[in-house]
Amino acid sequence: MGMKSDIKLIDAKGKRLDGRAIDEMRPLKIEAGVLEQADGSAYLEWGNNKVIAAVYGPRECLPRHKASPYGSTLMYRYNMAPFSVDDRKRPGRDRRSTEISKISEEALNKVVLTERFPNSMININVEVLQADAGTRCAALTAASVALADAGIPMKDMVASCAAGKAGDHIVLDLGKLEDNFGKADVPMAIVPHTGEIVLLQMDGDLSPKEFKTAMTLATKGCMMAYEEQKKALKAKYKGGGKK
Repeated sequence: MGMKSDIKLIDAKGKRLDGRAIDEMRPLKIEAGVLEQADGSAYLEWGNNKVIAAVYGPRECLPRHKASPYGSTLMYRYNMAPFSVDDRKRPGRDRRSTEISKISEEALNKVVLTERFPNSMININVEVLQADAGTRCAALTAASVALADAGIPMKDMVASCAAGKAGDHIVLDLGKLEDNFGKADVPMAIVPHTGEIVLLQMDGDLSPKEFKTAMTLATKGCMMAYEEQKKALKAKYKGGGKK
């Protein structure tokens, strides 16, 4: 974030590089129940992001020292495939994927009714097949659908979206060039039913007024993502899914 560039991110008419308005989200589509071997799964395309999520459990907690008599242990694993970015990524976990896994796991712990499954674990595996900015939000949105598809009891799903600053404008759902050359990025996740914020980060610099605007836009994006989450589940359980 914050790199200097000659790229004009917003034109004189307020249009972005991909033709979107400043408050317009990239195309989002989600499909539930795409993996037969998983208890729950989802495939998501958000802009040029392509993400697949799989849920396994509740099942025996291994290693056993992580088991809790008070509820199930969530294990969230976010990973970017080596071929997901232009410059081939080194395979395996890195600090960024570990950090994203941790904050996403904490967000989902706010909604999953873990107390119903003591001494067990629920594995949530998310693989980014193609990255195009906003992958943590895309991954968390897909993971929520996969949990619902698995029949895991939840208070609600978690919906996620980012806003940020491109040029001198606060915009919704940063694209790749906006993420690379913009001035700030604010990923956010909420529990739509209550409005509770379960993930909020900021990379870059914003004034208090700009930050408030970014949060308002990101909340709007989360609610739009939530509608697509519900649509994906309805399509599957009306006979439109593969599972």
